[in-house]
Amino acid sequence: MPEKSTAAPRLFGDLLARARLAWVHQMASRLEREGFSDYRRSDAAVLRVLRHGPVPVGQLTAVLGATRQAARKVVDGLASRGFARTERDVRDSRKLNVVLTPSGESYAQAVIEAIEALNRELAQRTDPDQLAAAEAVLRAVIAAEAEVALNSGLSRLGPE
Repeated sequence: MPEKSTAAPRLFGDLLARARLAWVHQMASRLEREGFSDYRRSDAAVLRVLRHGPVPVGQLTAVLGATRQAARKVVDGLASRGFARTERDVRDSRKLNVVLTPSGESYAQAVIEAIEALNRELAQRTDPDQLAAAEAVLRAVIAAEAEVALNSGLSRLGPE
């Protein structure tokens, strides 16, 4: 009979947090090799949205699962690094749109390529059934949070 481990079992949340940190570190390392040395966790989600065209700052709150103030801080960070700029909407001057600069377009492309490469590599290292099961578990975690937010009238998580 195998010996029981005396080590404390790892909790799912702990593994999830460590996996997220590892993913972010791998993203940052890949982007640094491409000449983008200041990757921030919020960059990937925002850049993937902005590459499709101007987006009002307020719309980024759903993408980030954050307040308007936090979204504005992310936009200011992208702008200070030369990846984005803001401009008034031509149809509604109350709206402040975020637009990628040419450097931002290059950065967005590098982010997308890094994500695609990480996904391909993970798929090569993992059994397809295990990967599908892991995805189902992660979606269940997200759905549980969305349900709690819906029931409480708050929305902290944006779309996947």
